[in-house]
Amino acid sequence: MDVEQKQAEVIEYFVKQASNLKGSSLTALIVEATSHPSLFAFSEILSIPSIVAELQGTESSVYVDLLSLFAHGTWSDYKRNAGCLPLLVPDQMLKLKQLTVLTLAESSKVLPYDQLMQELDVTNVRELEDFLINECMYAGIVRGKLDQLKRCFEVQFAAGRDLRPEKLGSMIHMLTNWLATSDNLLLTIQEKIKWADTMSELDKKHRKEVEEKVEEVKKSLSHKADMDFRGHEEIYSELGGVMDFEEDRIRSKRRRHPIP
Repeated sequence: MDVEQKQAEVIEYFVKQASNLKGSSLTALIVEATSHPSLFAFSEILSIPSIVAELQGTESSVYVDLLSLFAHGTWSDYKRNAGCLPLLVPDQMLKLKQLTVLTLAESSKVLPYDQLMQELDVTNVRELEDFLINECMYAGIVRGKLDQLKRCFEVQFAAGRDLRPEKLGSMIHMLTNWLATSDNLLLTIQEKIKWADTMSELDKKHRKEVEEKVEEVKKSLSHKADMDFRGHEEIYSELGGVMDFEEDRIRSKRRRHPIP
């Protein structure tokens, strides 16, 4: 089972659970969701009306903020606001650092080791590379190459994170432009296909005309060869007649002068 399919099933599970829970049960569910090893998207859970309705305005409202942090934030965001958020358990810390790598990969496909170590609170290269390999690449959320010589991580693939509400407008604009470009490309492809079909028909027509001319030439040459052959036959026939006449004349002379 791939990462996306597995995550979709996990999201469906937590959405169903959150829709039927209240109060402290919801906070426990949020902790479980933000600790789950296969879950990296939280907008669907955050958008459940009962979560905001049950927790907002209470002491547990910080768990709504925590869920929002996991949907859109990074490890650095947590450190800046740690005093206003619940204390994280080790699995949540790991999860938030994994999500931080995904956020960094959105803006650049070449991530310097120094930047990664600063954002993840990692003290040395060995620890950083172990984290990227064991907790990110093996988890299937990123693929890439560790370049020790250049001290950077070259990202080839990174799973997408939840879209921030303020970025929705720019995303719609980008998709609209992409759709317009796709339509223009499709129109160009259709015109190319039409041109190719036209050229193919012209080629077939030209080929047919050439073949017909070749056949005409063949027939003409065959007719000419036949006529030449018949002319040669008539010449040979006339020569044969002359030769027969001469032979008859010679025989006739021999009869007139018999040997004494």
